[in-house]
Amino acid sequence: MDAVLENSDAVVKAFGYTGLLFVISGLASLLVGTVLAALRVGPVAVLRRAVAVYVTLIRNTPLLVVLLFFRIAGPKVGLRFDFIDVQVAGFNLNNIFTACVVGLTVYTSTFVCEALRSGVNAVPLGQAEAARAIGLTFGGAMREVILPQAFRASLPPLTSVQIALLKNTTVAGAVGVFEAFARMRSLTNDYTTQTVMIFVVFAIIFVVLVELISALSYAIERRWKVAR
Repeated sequence: MDAVLENSDAVVKAFGYTGLLFVISGLASLLVGTVLAALRVGPVAVLRRAVAVYVTLIRNTPLLVVLLFFRIAGPKVGLRFDFIDVQVAGFNLNNIFTACVVGLTVYTSTFVCEALRSGVNAVPLGQAEAARAIGLTFGGAMREVILPQAFRASLPPLTSVQIALLKNTTVAGAVGVFEAFARMRSLTNDYTTQTVMIFVVFAIIFVVLVELISALSYAIERRWKVAR
């Protein structure tokens, strides 16, 4: 415990990086995943098949491989993030951080896509037919009728996806972002006699963060039920 208290500033900053990775990638993956889900169930057969192949490919690729691509292989083929170097409240949001955000977004959005697709499939067919009957285009029907209901139906799997994203941020430590897991590894190397306690403290903090996500999801679900 002394090791954590003595390095509390570094620990807080490490969890700050974890939080930034989670929030930015989480919001971006919801946006990208929603677009992918709309294309996945859309009327254009070529786009449906292309998105299906893309989602299957990314979902079955290890996250570390995806992050290594954007961090190492990407720049070799011109995919660079060197133009990004921002300091926000002491956090360095540089090209390495951005590459990890992009990698996490690309990976997580495919899981969001599949969760939302299951939600779309849960919406009664009559809802889509009614939307088309009153003159809504496919995009309008998705935006006004289908997606709002799909989000309600798929809230539990979406919550699981976001919890998985929080855990997946630990992989960013392998490619240069000094987030919580990387800081824990550094502390256990420096304080070998306190390894177990350091691990327990970090594990408890992660459990608390997961519980906060679950509580937020539960609150949203209850609000939607009341709104009905």
